[in-house]
Amino acid sequence: MVQLRRQICGSFLNQLQPNIRWSSSLQIRDKKVIQPERSFRFADLSVRLAGPERLQPKPDVKNLTFGKYFTDHMLKIFYHEALGGWQAPEIVPFENLVLHPASKVLHYAIQLFEGLKAFRGVDGKIRMFRPDMNMSRMNSSAMRLGLPTFSGEELVKCCNRLIGIDQEWVPHSTASSLYLRPTMIGIDPTLGVASSESALLYVILSPVGSYFKASEAKDGVSLLADPRYTRAWPGGCGNYKVGSNYGPTIYVQREAVERGLQQVLWLYGEDDEVTEAGTMNIFMFCINDDGEKELITPPLTSSLILPGVTRDSILGLAREWNQFKVTERKFCMSEVCHLLSENRLLELFGAGTACIVSPVSYVEYAGRSLHIPTMTHSNPVYKMFLNRLTDIQYGVVPDHPWMITIE
Repeated sequence: MVQLRRQICGSFLNQLQPNIRWSSSLQIRDKKVIQPERSFRFADLSVRLAGPERLQPKPDVKNLTFGKYFTDHMLKIFYHEALGGWQAPEIVPFENLVLHPASKVLHYAIQLFEGLKAFRGVDGKIRMFRPDMNMSRMNSSAMRLGLPTFSGEELVKCCNRLIGIDQEWVPHSTASSLYLRPTMIGIDPTLGVASSESALLYVILSPVGSYFKASEAKDGVSLLADPRYTRAWPGGCGNYKVGSNYGPTIYVQREAVERGLQQVLWLYGEDDEVTEAGTMNIFMFCINDDGEKELITPPLTSSLILPGVTRDSILGLAREWNQFKVTERKFCMSEVCHLLSENRLLELFGAGTACIVSPVSYVEYAGRSLHIPTMTHSNPVYKMFLNRLTDIQYGVVPDHPWMITIE
């Protein structure tokens, strides 16, 4: 029945005339609420397993790099307003996508994605880390792009089933994990710049190792801070996880690499406000003007900063520990340089799903070489966060509320 509906849908969509419009109550455009009752449902999920001839060999955990290998199955969920909204979710063998050449994703970047991980714990159980936050952010991005929203709880259940099917792809290692990439794209076969009447939500899985090379993790990451380039601006989409935020950064990233640096420290405005580091949120640990140790990260109030899940987790841990002041506020390169000159800048580090916590040891800014003492401390704060987060993720800390066990 599912296959028949898909065939009917494909045939029907190819015959659509540009002047025909539909008005389905299932589509959410400008509403600031998610309506779970109008979502697809896990109860309708169908599964089509890959035959033995299509199963891929598992890579050696030592050879894992980020996003190179993919598991045997994927989750696909279509949305067609003409057919009433969300269709039944299905797990199918991993396959290429077939898109109409006029699909909105190909012309107007009507695309969003998420990144989260599942971990095989020291007790053998597989757990996802805070998927509810990724679902909330994904729905926020969908509303910004005119794509349909959905129940995050239902998608988490579908992902749970997908991971269960491909569970042998979850590395048996506390240095590796399974990366989930939920993606939603506009697939309308028209060139009009408008909200999508048809969309595809899919999830693929990839076993991954460390994001940075061992030498980079040991020595710290080096950053290029060039005021000529801006990642995001007030009123823009920097606080949404959409592909159009990332494509334009590749040119600058390449320039950083050509200078022998690993990543870009993104600045904004005439005062060179610090925003993000590569694809990571940025944190500064310092001694403030009152002589207190203080952890500072840019706020989420200006559309410049992606609301990172790891960022939120670090702030939560820091406030729980209550060992130093924790502040979300703007800071600029002039403050970074001033604190460094007075030996009050203790650490800079990035945080994100892919890298977890990554120390920064060097910044090239306005012709100056800034050597950050992050790696010189015997018990740096960044490592405290990294150790605690990995203990939670790999089940060393049992039954933590941030972890969802895969059934």
